[in-house]
Amino acid sequence: MAATSTSPHSLTARLIAEAFGTFLLVFGVIGTALFASSNTGILGVALAVGLSVVIGAYAFGPISGAHFNPAVTLGAAAAGRLPWRDVIPYIVAQLVGGIVASSLLLAIAAGGPQGFLDGAIKNGFASDGYGDRSPAHFNLIAVILVEFILTAVFLWVILSVTHRQAAAGFAPLAIGLTLTLIHLVSIPVSNTSVNPARSIATAIFGGPTALGQLWVFLLVPVAGALVAGLSYKALFDRAPLAEESYLEPLDLAGDQDSTEA
Repeated sequence: MAATSTSPHSLTARLIAEAFGTFLLVFGVIGTALFASSNTGILGVALAVGLSVVIGAYAFGPISGAHFNPAVTLGAAAAGRLPWRDVIPYIVAQLVGGIVASSLLLAIAAGGPQGFLDGAIKNGFASDGYGDRSPAHFNLIAVILVEFILTAVFLWVILSVTHRQAAAGFAPLAIGLTLTLIHLVSIPVSNTSVNPARSIATAIFGGPTALGQLWVFLLVPVAGALVAGLSYKALFDRAPLAEESYLEPLDLAGDQDSTEA
């Protein structure tokens, strides 16, 4: 069921916010993975993505809803929290933000010590993967399971903490901490996607194998998000649709009814 936006922000403003937020997310997590993970390990990368989401959600959530992720956008639309007409523009903006971020990281890596860039590309440029491209060599089935389950969990959390009855102002923290936990679980398995924009942004510089495995990190997170979005009301027995909040925009002051059915 489509929703009619009453957001005070134009679609252009919301798309710019999505692009900037996705840029921040990809730059933060992939930059940490490329340049600092040898010192910080998995925990550092997981914290980087959580912090990026918290900062981005507080900065841009009141404008666009702070999706920064095509799977979140599709799951929100499936749950009736975003008009379907906004889905494609949101996804395009997210892809642009992510690709700009990874392109700038490539340029920074080119200025590193001799062989740094070649090594980063040879190792997949922090791309997601399975089999030999999985950090701990998990197989395809394990990667599909972890990406599907964790994307669905991520959407259920987002839809719950942005509900009109949720505690006001804490949604970005809950979402960021959830994404941190997701990364702690799944970095060894798949290097963690749950976000097709992030996966595309790194795979384009990760070589033929990363591009060949990209389909998993496009289809599986989207499937998990759609299942979560479509099942949310039935599983959690929330208020009627007309009383739901929307992820467009995320009102951090407490009044989260930004659109109506």
